[in-house]
Amino acid sequence: MGSNESLENLLRSGVLKAEPPDRKECEGLMRSALDRLKDAHTCTLSFSSRFDLAYNAAHALALTALRLSGYRSDKRYLVFQSLIHTTQSSKVQVRLFALCHERRNLAEYEGYMDEDDALLEQLLESTSRLLSDVQHRMN
Repeated sequence: MGSNESLENLLRSGVLKAEPPDRKECEGLMRSALDRLKDAHTCTLSFSSRFDLAYNAAHALALTALRLSGYRSDKRYLVFQSLIHTTQSSKVQVRLFALCHERRNLAEYEGYMDEDDALLEQLLESTSRLLSDVQHRMN
C-alpha cells in the first residue's frame, strides 16, 4: 500500500482531516522546532526540560510533514505514526517517537519521568534527522 493510499485510508476512517498546506503555518512550526531543538541541546537544563523541548521539536516537525502532505490530525500519536508516510523516517525512528510520546504522557499526566540519558540522545539524534528531511520538503 502506497503512502498516499495509507493516508487516504486514515482520512476515510476519520482520524485525519484533509486540509491544504499553509506555508505560513509550516514556517512557524519549523521556527518552533528549530528553537526547541537548539535549546534541548543545552546541557545545563534539567533532563525533563531537555526531553520536553526535544519531544515538542519532534512533534512540530512531524506535524509540519503531515501538513505539507495536505492533512491534519488532532491526535499527537497519529502525527508521529504518519511519519512513515510523510517522510523518509524508518519504522525504528517512528517507534522511538512513539516511545517518547508514551514517556511524555507519563510525565505530563502522571508526574512520572524516568531519566534515561540514552533515550534523550536518541531522541535528539532522530529529531535532527527529521529536521533535515522536513527542511528538504519545505524547499
